[in-house]
Amino acid sequence: MANDKDLFDDSTMTFGEHLEVLRFHLIRALMGLTLCVIVTLIYGEELVRLIRYPVDQALQRANKNELIKIEENIKGVSFWESWKQQILPPDTTVATERIKTDSMTTTERRNIEIQLSAHELADQLHQASPERYPAAADDLKDKTLKLQATSDAFLQFRVGIEKIERPVTFNVQEAFMTYMKISFVAGLILSSPWVFYQLWLFVAAGLYPHERKYIHMYLPMSIVLFLGGIFFCFCAVLPTVLDFLLGYNGRMGLTAQIRISEWINFAIMLPLMFGISFQLPLIMLFLAKINLFTAHQYLQQWRIAVLAIAVISMVLTPTPDPATMLLMMGPLLALYGLGVALCYWTRTREKVEIAT
Repeated sequence: MANDKDLFDDSTMTFGEHLEVLRFHLIRALMGLTLCVIVTLIYGEELVRLIRYPVDQALQRANKNELIKIEENIKGVSFWESWKQQILPPDTTVATERIKTDSMTTTERRNIEIQLSAHELADQLHQASPERYPAAADDLKDKTLKLQATSDAFLQFRVGIEKIERPVTFNVQEAFMTYMKISFVAGLILSSPWVFYQLWLFVAAGLYPHERKYIHMYLPMSIVLFLGGIFFCFCAVLPTVLDFLLGYNGRMGLTAQIRISEWINFAIMLPLMFGISFQLPLIMLFLAKINLFTAHQYLQQWRIAVLAIAVISMVLTPTPDPATMLLMMGPLLALYGLGVALCYWTRTREKVEIAT
């Protein structure tokens, strides 16, 4: 016999009234999203520069390392030498030189400084006109002359070099579409607290008081872990990944031209994976709440957990080098310990509440 009981028989609101409340909160969420997207569209160019910053810096470091190889006549760098360079503190001279170059005026960019040997210059003058110029003295061998030359060709040369250190576009609309995409994603992130709040107002009416308590307690923690994973990936992981990949281009004699649309997709997806993976403590706590695992079992199976985290880090990171893998594996191991601590803490707290 079919069950004629409606889902909303025990509710004080009808199905139509629930839909009306949902429509009300969705409209308010969309209004907040639209407002935030308008704001991010205004500052879209600054956001594009922010997303471009890691790849711009990586291209500058790669070009600087290529010049060093040419000056020192280095044929290539071994894998372990490359890995050692990744874990060392980054060279700040690249950023300093870029700041100096960006702050130069057009007139200054047309100038170039030429260094000449005083002895060779005097010797050439003597050979050209021995009657007018005497032979070069030996004490001039250690002296260097600095001359300033000005030409529009130097300006064009500087601009051409700077273009090599920038991402590229392959069609005319790509820059505009990148601008729109970044603005929309940034607007969605900016409006996410308001959107989640509106959805929470709709869902909270159907939850029990103890269920609302868990949401109030763990939702802020989830947001902090998610944003922490994104920030860690953007500041620590992306520069290491880029240095590793661009280093292989240099060693193989290739010139890297990074397409801005492909970089934007990469720069969005990798931090997103880090943000999701940083939810590990809350996932462990959820599994403990539904009695699939206990804190004691988490501690007993720590070897299997380390292996699983290593495999996950290997799969989620886009490069096979150990440095990038460790950058994800290290935080996840620390978060695994945090998850065990949360399981013990909530279990002890529940026992105290039951006893009282």
